[in-house]
Amino acid sequence: MSLPPSAVAVESAARESYSQLITWLAVRADGDLVGAEDALSEAFVAALKQWPREGIPDHPNAWLLQTARRRLIDGQRRAHTRRKMEDAISHAIETAALGTEDGNDFPDERLKLLFVCAHPAIDPSARAPLMLQTVLGMEAERIAAVFLTSPTAMSQRLVRAKTKIRDARIPFRIPERTEWNERLEFVLDAVYAAYTTGRNTCDSLADEALWLARALVHLIPDEPEALGLLSLILHNQARRDARVVDGMYVPLPEQDTQLWDGPMQQEAEAMLHLASIGECPGRYQLEAAIHSVHASRANYGTTHWIAIAALYDMLVQHTPALGAAIGRSIAHGKVSGPEKGLLLLDELPASSLANHLPYWAARAHLLAEVNRLGESSLAFQKAIGLSIDPTMKEYLWKKLRELQIGMDHP
Repeated sequence: MSLPPSAVAVESAARESYSQLITWLAVRADGDLVGAEDALSEAFVAALKQWPREGIPDHPNAWLLQTARRRLIDGQRRAHTRRKMEDAISHAIETAALGTEDGNDFPDERLKLLFVCAHPAIDPSARAPLMLQTVLGMEAERIAAVFLTSPTAMSQRLVRAKTKIRDARIPFRIPERTEWNERLEFVLDAVYAAYTTGRNTCDSLADEALWLARALVHLIPDEPEALGLLSLILHNQARRDARVVDGMYVPLPEQDTQLWDGPMQQEAEAMLHLASIGECPGRYQLEAAIHSVHASRANYGTTHWIAIAALYDMLVQHTPALGAAIGRSIAHGKVSGPEKGLLLLDELPASSLANHLPYWAARAHLLAEVNRLGESSLAFQKAIGLSIDPTMKEYLWKKLRELQIGMDHP
């Protein structure tokens, strides 16, 4: 049964504007993210009750912001700080209302919030998760899965970080370049984490991450790692139509290159070229270079695995990310044989691997190649249990069935 128009309008506003509304409120509310979130949640509840009776307002975002403003002021009154907050919030509402009445979108200030979340006063372990929740609207459960921790622990970490922003009165602004060294790395990591989370399961999240990557390059066009990140995301996004075919996930080496977006790949190559001018290779430039080599298969028909393995050797020197180490194992498995790939996987810290899907999927494939079929079957089952993406799960089930048929009919 289809939803009524009012419910559709509320759902659309929540999906498309939630993070922008939160940022707008928090920027004008002395950084009170918790208060802004509570007030906006109450505004959405009010919309679900009132819009069916009163009709959908001409400017839904302005209505939500005005309602959230009232809730926030009520909360501040109870906390005896109404006077300090009311003028700032009122100004925000008035400015926002003027913008929507002119037919304009809300000014997108999420870039400011990214840098706020990366402030040195915030616990480093909370910075990227906080960006994903407040800037891109990811739920704590999904963030916990990305960072391999429990939802409860992640929720507590996020609450502490938001409280710190409020209590330390961290300013909502894009910092001076001299303040970027530590913050930029966390901002780039959060944008890429958002993209990889949305890549297979949520097109809107992937699109938001691509927008943020472009915004960063616009802000800092001479920063090699920002250019590298944009190149990396563009290369991935160019393969969107080839990644899932007929409901089935298709690994990069098996994708139909005819389905890749040529103009987007050209843009990715241009960004990577600009990044290389700085002669300061970093994680995202190296990852983009790896994907650039994969992209060359469209022209040459084969994948240059020796070059990819060499780039992974460099990459693991720049990042402790498990994904880099696992990719290196796969690449060396292609160059030197699956035994080499397994040897590299065995060197990884076991404490980090129990619930890491890419590890178990890679291990399952390499074990199958060395004919350790029983172990491969168990690894595939473990990977299937960890997968939350239905297309990936179906792909893994397909590989497991093929393996079991081989075991039954050697």
